[in-house]
Amino acid sequence: MSAKTYEVRTYGCQMNVHDSERLSGLLEGAGYVRAPEGADGDADVVVFNTCAVRENADNKLYGNLGRLAPMKTKRPGMQIAVGGCLAQKDRDTIVTRAPWVDVVFGTHNIGKLPVLLERARVQEEAQVEIAESLEAFPSTLPTRRESAYAAWVSISVGCNNTCTFCIVPALRGKEKDRRPGDILAEIEALVAEGVSEITLLGQNVNAYGSDIGDREAFSKLLRACGGIEGLERVRFTSPHPRDFTDDVIAAMAETPNVMPQLHMPLQSGSDTVLKAMRRSYRQERFLGIIEKVRTAIPHAAISTDIIVGFPGETEEDFEQTMHTVREARFANAFTFQYSKRPGTPAATMDGQIPKEVVQARYERLVAIQEEISWAENKQQVGRVLDVMVAEGEGRKDGATHRLSGRAPDNRLVHFTKPDEAVRPGDVVTVEITYAAPHHLLAEGRATSVRRTRAGDAWEKRNATQAAQPAGVMLGLPKIGVPEPLPAAAAPGCGCD
Repeated sequence: MSAKTYEVRTYGCQMNVHDSERLSGLLEGAGYVRAPEGADGDADVVVFNTCAVRENADNKLYGNLGRLAPMKTKRPGMQIAVGGCLAQKDRDTIVTRAPWVDVVFGTHNIGKLPVLLERARVQEEAQVEIAESLEAFPSTLPTRRESAYAAWVSISVGCNNTCTFCIVPALRGKEKDRRPGDILAEIEALVAEGVSEITLLGQNVNAYGSDIGDREAFSKLLRACGGIEGLERVRFTSPHPRDFTDDVIAAMAETPNVMPQLHMPLQSGSDTVLKAMRRSYRQERFLGIIEKVRTAIPHAAISTDIIVGFPGETEEDFEQTMHTVREARFANAFTFQYSKRPGTPAATMDGQIPKEVVQARYERLVAIQEEISWAENKQQVGRVLDVMVAEGEGRKDGATHRLSGRAPDNRLVHFTKPDEAVRPGDVVTVEITYAAPHHLLAEGRATSVRRTRAGDAWEKRNATQAAQPAGVMLGLPKIGVPEPLPAAAAPGCGCD
């Protein structure tokens, strides 16, 4: 009898992507194998890991569930599970609107999925189990990581902020920090397996320490990462300006394997709007952080999140955002048109902005940021960079005979394929010859190629997978070295 197959569909931020790695690990531990790429619901178990940040998240979910209903009718024994933030929010509503769903579980009890699936099968009725608080830190669960050379490492879950546009704290709960020793032990284990790049992950990553009573815990953690032999690149996402202190900047500048990259959510450049958003910093404070980072780390690439059209935003408020963008000179920005998040204070605020006004402002913001991104990238021409080769980053690599990877500051670099074989995780030294708004190009020969333990790990994993008839990759977002995201998506929940 062949093993049962599973498919996980992921929506939302990196936290959800990392949770999906854990869901995959749990299912494989229970004897399931991953369905072939492109299965599109043709699996014994289909899991939806949902996001509740966007206004139409529920419509998207129920539309997808509706498309699976006839498939389930034709496939006896097929099961459908819904987890994540939307499941935590809607609970019993899901099985009322989609009675063919077998399991609903929340953000705090993802470890229960295999048990709930079995219980639903035996009892022949839907199982809805939503925990109100974290049962166990999810990093204790088995994980099927999507990359052999780069990995997420979750250092905290939850958030203590009360931003008026964000529902995540209500769904993920208050911040809970892992012990530093547990985090470092996980990183050391990953490095031993061949991982050379890690991204520290948290809803508000630089608030780390508030739960364990150490205000400098995050900077200490960054410095401790610097002492792990074989760990070449350390990144983190997403910080909050309120908690971005001088000791963190010093740790970034003084720890060689902490990359010169920073994602710092702005959301708005208007002090009036920031106050309405219940953000605890103002424009001057934000720009002051940017200046300090650039003084300490001159080549740092800084990205951000911006919301356009928040309730009550005037033309003057929007111009303050444009001014901040011009002053900060972000390498790139993830820009959003404000949409109501049901259950948030902002959803019922007066002064909701007409769609056509929001659209016009959004287009103006994107245009100016595109100019800045291109100008900032042009300054990279002539630089010699160490590029970590990535998997699946360059859609045109086959036609152009190029490879792609990430520079230390996380800029995407396409480079001429070297004569010698290189693998994802290996490091190639190249000179930048051309800049576009969203990528760099190195057209000459590579100065050097360094084969790495990370490349060995990628090669070993691929050889193992090639020998297996099932368990191929699903095409989830790449871990640790994310692909360039469109304007409608962001590296965090869009609520950082």
